[in-house]
Amino acid sequence: MIIPGWRHVYSGKVRDLYIPDTESDLDSSPSMLLVASDRVSAFDHVLEPGIPGKGALLTALSRWWFEQLAEFLNHLLPTDAPAVVADRAMVVRTLNMLPVECVVRGYLAGSGWIEYQESGTVCGIALPTGLANGDRLPEPLFTPAYKAPLGEHDENISFEQTVELVGADTARELRDTSLAIFRRASAIAESRGLILADTKFEFGRNRETGELTLSDEVLTSDSSRYWDAATYAAGGPNRLDSFDKQIVRDWLSANWDKTGTPPVLPDAIVTQTADRYRELISRLTE
Repeated sequence: MIIPGWRHVYSGKVRDLYIPDTESDLDSSPSMLLVASDRVSAFDHVLEPGIPGKGALLTALSRWWFEQLAEFLNHLLPTDAPAVVADRAMVVRTLNMLPVECVVRGYLAGSGWIEYQESGTVCGIALPTGLANGDRLPEPLFTPAYKAPLGEHDENISFEQTVELVGADTARELRDTSLAIFRRASAIAESRGLILADTKFEFGRNRETGELTLSDEVLTSDSSRYWDAATYAAGGPNRLDSFDKQIVRDWLSANWDKTGTPPVLPDAIVTQTADRYRELISRLTE
């Protein structure tokens, strides 16, 4: 996409990065334009087709969460995005990014539940016996992952491996800040009848001050798992229905062996996913 005044420099699975056309490269540019596309990814693959309106919905939700979490430094700059992408883009400070995805789990679900059934652990952390799928954990867990280059699989790592990657002080700061944000966000979600089951954060360092800064998207349907609190409390087969792309993951798991090119998503799955994204932002922000 051509955006006047900006030059495309990178595309990830679901987002595209631009720098001012007056800057030579991303490393030296003080700001960048973060554009959220309608692309959807699962199991480290970009899928077809995209989810209509997804980029705008997730951008609006990230902006809302940045406002709610104003006590934590973030990369958002007070500059309007270009009109052509205004609804799905943010002008942000360029940071020295840290190669760690900061995953926080408040409930036993997803890959954590699969591992727990096999070994009684989540990312190598021992948990009490007798837990069921979807149970609340005794305390939120910080379970970092190494953020792999595009096209490679992210890898769960231990806290000790995080220390090896970024140093002891930064590892502790990442852990403590991630848990603090998660607890704050969980309380906000609960006040709106929602459960924040788990999420992932990304951080970088301010290039001038060195301060740890929350970046990328935050607490969106792509990076988080939300449940309806009333449905969860009632129990039953729909207890863990989520407001995210779990619909996509479940369909893929039932229709693809995770080898080769993923199948095209059916229209019904695309529509259901878009509806859940819209419902979440409505529940949180209205």
